[in-house]
Amino acid sequence: MTNSAARTARLALVGDRSPNVASHTRVPLLLDALAERDRLHLDAYWIPSQHAEAEDAVRGFDAVWVLPGSPYRSEAGVLAAVRTAREEGIPFLGTCGGFQHALLEYARHVCGLTRVAHAENDPDADDFLIEPLACSLVGHEAVVRIEPASLAQAAIGSERTVERYFCAYGPSRHLDTLRAHGLRFTGHDEDGHVRIAELPGHPFFLATLFQPELSGDGSRPHPVVRALARAAVEHAARETGMRA
Repeated sequence: MTNSAARTARLALVGDRSPNVASHTRVPLLLDALAERDRLHLDAYWIPSQHAEAEDAVRGFDAVWVLPGSPYRSEAGVLAAVRTAREEGIPFLGTCGGFQHALLEYARHVCGLTRVAHAENDPDADDFLIEPLACSLVGHEAVVRIEPASLAQAAIGSERTVERYFCAYGPSRHLDTLRAHGLRFTGHDEDGHVRIAELPGHPFFLATLFQPELSGDGSRPHPVVRALARAAVEHAARETGMRA
């Protein structure tokens, strides 16, 4: 039997890396903890949003993580990375801004809502998918209720969790259209607002408005981050098996 846990998977970190973004500075700690605690070894590469515009920017990676830090220098680059991961079955995680742009990509390229916009990126647009939250979540913790029999529930291991945010924008309109085209919303706050999205039928496609990478002190990776790492290692093992 092949010990897939000992394999090293290649992880694309999509975003405009900055020492001023807490999520970005946390990543090295998480990678070390995943290797030491879980034997999940990830070889991570940062891909700036502008570089992600290239057609093959994330192709060949075993997982793609679109990290917070919006507005990104290139919305088009982030959407291209999300689309490649979605269409080619590459394990995907989007957190905070990554969640927002995962929904934006799906709305435009799957649902045909080509004119929907992100209010932070295009404040003069006529049709917002992502708009300012009624109550900003910057610096807040809040309860998220998770649907049973979902990828999110399998990853987190609970149907209720308390998570950290650093976000002032979220999805509002066209949610029924997104659902009708296959996207599943599996996490909501106590007022029923969407906080987690996933794509059934994809090997691993999960997006959270909260930031699991900021959980604790980084020494014990959040279950969502661990689930992405596990999916990446499994993807690497499959790709190796196919080439053998």
